[in-house]
Amino acid sequence: MVDTFLAAGRRARTTRAFVLPLSLAAALPCCAHAAEGDAAAEADAAGREIVVSGQGLAETAGTTAYSTTEIGREALTATASDRIEDALSSIAGFQQFRRSDSRSSNPSAQGATLRALGGNASSRTLVLLDGVPMADPFFGYIPYSALSPETLRAARVTRGGGSGPFGAGALSGTIALESAGPDQLGLASAGLFVNQRGETSASAALAPRLGSGFFVLSGRWDRGEGFWTTPASQRVAASVPARFASWSAGLRAAAPLSGSMEIQTRALVFRDNRTLRFAGADSASEGQDFSLRLVGRGRWQFDLLGSVQLRNFSSVTVSSSTFKPVLDQYKTPSSGLGGKLEVRPPLGAGLGLRLGADWRRADGAARENAINAAGAISARRQAGGVNSDAGLYADGDWTLGGLVLTGGLRADRTRVAGGYYEVRDGAGALTSRTAYADRSEWTATWRAGALVHAGAMIDLRAAAYTGLRQPTLNELYRPFSVFPVTTQANAALRNERLRGYEAGLDFTPAKDVRLSLTIFDNEIRDAIANVTIGTNLRQRQNVGMIQSRGVEVSAHAARGALRLDASLAWSDAELRNGAASPLTGMRPAQTPAFAASATVGLVPAEGWLLSATLHHVGRQFEDDLQTDVLPAATTLDAYARIPLAGRASLVLRAENLFDKAIITRNQGGSIDLGAPRTLWAGINWSL
Repeated sequence: MVDTFLAAGRRARTTRAFVLPLSLAAALPCCAHAAEGDAAAEADAAGREIVVSGQGLAETAGTTAYSTTEIGREALTATASDRIEDALSSIAGFQQFRRSDSRSSNPSAQGATLRALGGNASSRTLVLLDGVPMADPFFGYIPYSALSPETLRAARVTRGGGSGPFGAGALSGTIALESAGPDQLGLASAGLFVNQRGETSASAALAPRLGSGFFVLSGRWDRGEGFWTTPASQRVAASVPARFASWSAGLRAAAPLSGSMEIQTRALVFRDNRTLRFAGADSASEGQDFSLRLVGRGRWQFDLLGSVQLRNFSSVTVSSSTFKPVLDQYKTPSSGLGGKLEVRPPLGAGLGLRLGADWRRADGAARENAINAAGAISARRQAGGVNSDAGLYADGDWTLGGLVLTGGLRADRTRVAGGYYEVRDGAGALTSRTAYADRSEWTATWRAGALVHAGAMIDLRAAAYTGLRQPTLNELYRPFSVFPVTTQANAALRNERLRGYEAGLDFTPAKDVRLSLTIFDNEIRDAIANVTIGTNLRQRQNVGMIQSRGVEVSAHAARGALRLDASLAWSDAELRNGAASPLTGMRPAQTPAFAASATVGLVPAEGWLLSATLHHVGRQFEDDLQTDVLPAATTLDAYARIPLAGRASLVLRAENLFDKAIITRNQGGSIDLGAPRTLWAGINWSL
C-alpha cells in the first residue's frame, strides 16, 4: 500500500513537472502576441527591430584567454554516424569512458572528459544544453542519444578547469551546447535514413515564428538490430547483436517581454533501450528535463535560469558463464533541481563583470535484485542519498587596447546527506542497513588569464585555474559488477580538486586560415578511481593525484571550395598515489596518450558537401594496473550531401569505411568491439 501511494505521488509530481513547462511553452506564443504591441512601440522608439535569439547572454571578452573551440552547425550535422559524440570527437582530447558510442555501450559508462583526465565513468567535463547541466543526477553520465545534432546551432568546448560562472563540475572543461532556432532550422525540416543492416533513423522539426517570438517542436527516433560487439570466436548461443531503440522529443520557445528582455522555456523527453552482448541483458534510460529562463539584454544584463530533471535507469546483468540473469537493477529513479542568477552591471567600455549565484541538488536511489542460479531473488538492495552544491561567483575582464586581463573567484558549499545502503533477503526481510553521516564543506576556486594581441595575425594567451567536482551518488553508494570484476562503492569519497596552467597562441595569417596551439599542465588531487584491492575486486577510492601534461593543436583552412579542419592532442598522464602504491606511474584507465582527427571537405556548388574524416585514438589500458590493452585504432568516415529537386538532399554516410576492428573492452581477453563498417543513405528536406 505504501509503495502504491509513493508511486502515485511520484506520478503526480512527474505529471505536474511535465505539464507546467509545456503549459508555459504553449503560452509563450500568446505572450509574444500580447507583448508584440508594447515591444514594437519600444522598438520603433529606439529605431531598431526586436530580435529574439533564444540564447543566453554573449560570452565576455575574458573567455578568449582560455583554450576554446567552437563547433558550428555544419560540423555537428555532417558526421557519418549522425551522433553528437561523433561530432565532439573532432576535438582531440574529448573522450567517453569507453570508445563505444550511444548505440552499443551501457549508458552509465558514457561520461565526458577532456585532457586525458579520465579514469572512471563519471563526467569530469561539464556538459550544458542552453545553460542547463545534462549529466544524470545519480550516475553522472551524459544522455548522448537524447542530444540530436540536427537541433543544435553550435557547441563551444572550453578545455581546462576553472569552474567560474560555469558552476562546479567543470573540472577538465566545459561543453556548452546551444539549440538552433528558426534561422538555422527553417520553418520545417525532416530526415529519414536507413543502413545496410536495416537500421533506421528519422527526425523532424517545426520552427515557426509567432510575432516577435518562436517555438521549435522536434523529435527523433533511432532503432536497429545492431551490430555484433562480440568477436565471432567468442560468440555463444546466448550472444546477440547490440540492439537499440531510442526516441526523444523536444519543445522550445522564446518570446519578448520587453524590448530588452525575453523569456525562454525548454522541455526534453527521451527514452533509450539497448541490449548488450547477451539475450536479456537489457538496459533502459529515460528522462524528462524542463527549464525556464529570463534573459535581460538592457543596460543591466541578467540571466535567470531554473531547471528540473526527472531521470530513471534500469539494467539486467546476464552471467557470461550461465547466460542467465544474475542482477536486475530494475529502477534507479533520480531527480536534479537547479537554478542560476547572473547579473552584469554596466561598468563602461573595456570593463566586464559577472556576478552570480547557482544551486544544484541531486537526489536518487538504486534499487536492484540479486538472482540466484535457480532464478529466484536472493537479495534485494537499495542505495542512495542527496548531494547539493550552492555557489557564489564573481568573474571579470578588463580590455586595455591589445591586452585583455580576466579573473574570477568562486565559493562552493557542497553537501552530502541522507546516504544509505541496505540489503534485504529474497522475502523482503531486512538483513543489514548502513546510514552514512551527513557532511558539508566550503571550497574556494579561482581562475585568471591574459590575452595579448601581439599583431594583426598573432594572439598570445595564458591562464591558470582551479576547479571542483563532487562525487556522484553512484560513486558514493552503489557497488557494481562487470563479470568477473566487482567494484565497491565508497561513501567516504572526497571532492576532486583541480589545479592547472596553460599557455597558447592563435595564428591567423589569412582570413580563412587559423592555427591554434596550447600547452597545458593539469592535475586532479583526490581523483576518484576504480582501484584494484584484490582478485577481481576493486573499490572507488581517492588517489593522490592524476597529472596530465600535453600539447593541443587545431587548424582550419579554406580555399575556394576546399576545407580542412584538424585537431590533435598529445598528453603525458599518470597517477601518483605514494611510493608504495602500484598505481604510481600508471596511466589512468581508458586514457590514450595521443588522439587526432582531420576532416577534408569539398563544397563544389551551393548545397553540396563532400567530406572525409580520419580519426585516430592511441593505445589505452582497460584497468588501473594496465594488465589489459586496448590497441590503437584508426578509422575513416565519409559524408556526401547532394541537392535534389525542390528543397530535398540525398545524403550518403559511411562509418568506419575500411571496417577496422575497434576493441572497446578487454577484460582478461573477453572483448567487445565498436561499430563496424556501416553505410547509410537517406533524404534530408527543409522548408
